Amino acid sequence: MLCRIKYYLIIFLVLLPAIIRAQELNCNIQISAQRIQGSNRQVFESMQKDLFEFMNNTVWTNHVFNYAERIDCNILINLTDQLSADEFKGTIQIQLSRPIFNTTYNSTLLNFIDNSFQFKYVEFQPLEFDPSTYKSSLISVLAYYTYMVLGFDYDSFAPMGGTEFFQMAEKIVTNAQNAPEPGWKPYDGSRNRNRYWLVKNVLDKEYEGVRQFIYEYYINGLDKMESKAPEARTSMVESLKLMQDVYRKKPDPFMYLVQVVMDAKSDELINIYSAAFPEEKSRVVEILTEIDPANKAKYEKINSANVP
Repeated sequence: MLCRIKYYLIIFLVLLPAIIRAQELNCNIQISAQRIQGSNRQVFESMQKDLFEFMNNTVWTNHVFNYAERIDCNILINLTDQLSADEFKGTIQIQLSRPIFNTTYNSTLLNFIDNSFQFKYVEFQPLEFDPSTYKSSLISVLAYYTYMVLGFDYDSFAPMGGTEFFQMAEKIVTNAQNAPEPGWKPYDGSRNRNRYWLVKNVLDKEYEGVRQFIYEYYINGLDKMESKAPEARTSMVESLKLMQDVYRKKPDPFMYLVQVVMDAKSDELINIYSAAFPEEKSRVVEILTEIDPANKAKYEKINSANVP
């Protein structure tokens, strides 16, 4: 009996590194249900625990990750309505950050809110993802954003590196076309800002410049800021021209992907170029105000910032 225990212990220790490496995400889940009155509050604690375990314990890829390589992301679910005993409605916010080479700085790659989040949750019911079928809105939305997070992260390290994950997100959208919950179909949501259009934009060749921007911005820009700041800022301006080219072509009237990326990068760009030289400031402000006119007033502050 003792020999058998030792045998299993050895097998476990051999397999343990592979088990640890299999987990891709370091995902923090937070659920806010303050607007829902008179409910059993325990269900929201169980929900948060179950979603945390689902995101962090599911094996999403066949790639090898060690502990330090896990992708940092945050998901904030703000529940606004309880439609029935087990059905809820609200918003889901996704935040993805990426470490910058040779620094302690984490750069925000994604930060946006999906306003069409409606789902059923039954306490103590297992959450299991099957890529071949639509099981529930809750599982599919979480899996969809997992693959979007993986895709954007991989795009920042290799040209078009996240394609396989974006294709998985597209498959989830396809499987959900008959789902009763909103956010999956072309006509769901205001101004076509939904899960269908986001992944469609990402995989559309006319938007390749946005994905190329992400790679160039990080690899030849932020990742070199610590050692070669002037050259890095110049490269980042050049990468913004890729976004500018996409914007000028206007592949569709919604430009959802462009706005999602700019919403995540605007504050960071302002911080970086506020310390640039006047000529460089003028160049970047001109590009930013063109591709993101809604934030024109914010970008114009770059020109008035003093160089330290």
